[in-house]
Amino acid sequence: MTPRICVSILPRNLIEALDLIEKAENSKADFIEVRFDLLKEAINLSELVKSTKIPLIATNKLQSENGFFLGSEIDRQRILFAAAKNDFSYVDIDFMSPLRDETVKTLKDFHVKSIVSYHNFHQVLPVSKMEKILDEQINIGANICKIILTANEIEDNFSVLSFVSFASIKAKIVCFCMGKHGKISRVLSPALGGFFTFASLDSGSETANGQMSIREMQTVYNMLGIQ
Repeated sequence: MTPRICVSILPRNLIEALDLIEKAENSKADFIEVRFDLLKEAINLSELVKSTKIPLIATNKLQSENGFFLGSEIDRQRILFAAAKNDFSYVDIDFMSPLRDETVKTLKDFHVKSIVSYHNFHQVLPVSKMEKILDEQINIGANICKIILTANEIEDNFSVLSFVSFASIKAKIVCFCMGKHGKISRVLSPALGGFFTFASLDSGSETANGQMSIREMQTVYNMLGIQ
């Protein structure tokens, strides 16, 4: 199976968002994550959706999640619901959000798929804890279960990749390690059953620690014969 790549973009306004979406489409991204947390103004969300045939993912990260959104959780939910109402394909919800379950339920009413995301910015968890998080994501009705950890050494990737290989039997899962030591799992996760992996549009536009550009990832896949 050809690995799927989601390009993450962090626009500041509508014109920039449309430009980045076009560039991501030209780079042959399979998904585009539109980060809302740097937007300085309300934008025409339907125009974004109409500008591409690639599925769009709406995400709005708080500062505590290494994002930039300064509003309340209610404000964040309102923005994500607006994306859902304007036909974004997916909405990303933080696993720790107090409005998590309510948001997942409402998205089902909108016929929009949910991505429930757990992040650990410090370490890799024991497999038993990853399993517990996955089971909770499944039980609340997540369409995609996202578990992102941080590698402090190369060996941290191995338990995560092993987890992906059997977790993908239970659910659609996005799971890998961040950080400079996490690139192995970023690349190999979709080859072992991960639903997709993340990349930046180009060098210098990374939205997460350790993120590679889509061109770099495509080059690695070609070198490894993973197509």
